[in-house]
Amino acid sequence: MSAESTESGVAMHASERRSVAVVALISMIRMFGLFALLPVLSLYAAELERATPLLIGLAVGAYGLTQAGFQIPLGALSDRIGRIPVILIGLTVFAAGSVVAAMSDSIHGVIGGRLLQGAGAISATLSALITDATREEVRTKSMAVFGIGIGIAFTLAMVAGPLIAANFGVASLFWIAAVLALVAAFMLKLLPEVPQPVKADSWSLVPAFRADLLRVDFYVFLLHTIMTATFVALPFLLSRKLELALTDHWKMYVAALLLSLLITVPMIMKDHRRGRAHLMGIAVCLILVAQLVLTFFGFSWEPVLLGLVLYFAGFNFLEAGLPARLSILANDEVRGASLGVFSTAQFFGAFVGGLIGGRFLGQGRPGDIFFVCALLAGIWLALQGFGQIRRQGG
Repeated sequence: MSAESTESGVAMHASERRSVAVVALISMIRMFGLFALLPVLSLYAAELERATPLLIGLAVGAYGLTQAGFQIPLGALSDRIGRIPVILIGLTVFAAGSVVAAMSDSIHGVIGGRLLQGAGAISATLSALITDATREEVRTKSMAVFGIGIGIAFTLAMVAGPLIAANFGVASLFWIAAVLALVAAFMLKLLPEVPQPVKADSWSLVPAFRADLLRVDFYVFLLHTIMTATFVALPFLLSRKLELALTDHWKMYVAALLLSLLITVPMIMKDHRRGRAHLMGIAVCLILVAQLVLTFFGFSWEPVLLGLVLYFAGFNFLEAGLPARLSILANDEVRGASLGVFSTAQFFGAFVGGLIGGRFLGQGRPGDIFFVCALLAGIWLALQGFGQIRRQGG
């Protein structure tokens, strides 16, 4: 019987609860700094010196390139020297990148800061730290708390980002991200003693590239490709098509996020009883329908709100479920590296999504970007169905 089917009645120990809470808060603080930029960065970048549509997309997604490049080596390094030193290094680099972007007044400077932000690639190490601190019987529950924390950070950032940017400028969001990274570093002192990761006999990463793990890696690549491309286009849709003032963008986001809970919460509750494959397919369908609604009906606020409700419902379920799935499948001795591959795929998807958004934004039609995202969601749905058929046949 799997841990997923038995853990619902298993309680966390006090040290596990504390560890999960601290790591989730660190992740929330760090991700808030990134998420708060999503709804405003493309508009801000468009006003910078030498900005082009492609460079605008790159400014939004650039952090994903260096995140992708550093997740595996830093995840593997954390398997060797421990999680805490790697997390401290990553938070420091992230803070430095935020300062560089805050002080830049050109598109190239902002891109440089975003690249440096991404070099503080600790998502895999944070996930691995949770697995070190918890028993397998409560692993999925722990990762769900971790994912819910990121969802809360996403919600708060969607509200606070446009408000802060409208009143204090987008550069202030970079300064806030730098300060929050340093706060997160100090929060590491609140952790109880965590068991050291199991060290493998060699540095081989081959076990991290098993077919079942790569399937999950590709899913998270698609999820974040779609997300970043969507948020390249969405601010332009709200500002130019719907003529919604930047100070009012948060109203659309918070309404959509709250309404999406009516879908997300029942899915999460059902997930413990029926397994992830069926519900994952539903979540991808929600994203597909959302992108089609934004493509063809993005001319008034009612269908746009509906599209965002469906999108956030699918995204938040998958954002929590995919890392939980991977943490269960990965071998203990290469869990950091396995989560590094996962995070590499996740953030490379963010980079590709930025490029897609920048490429299709050049025509001045946000709907083109949403349609490409719909195609990607359709490919995901087809691949997932094919994977299920193969597993049943085997």
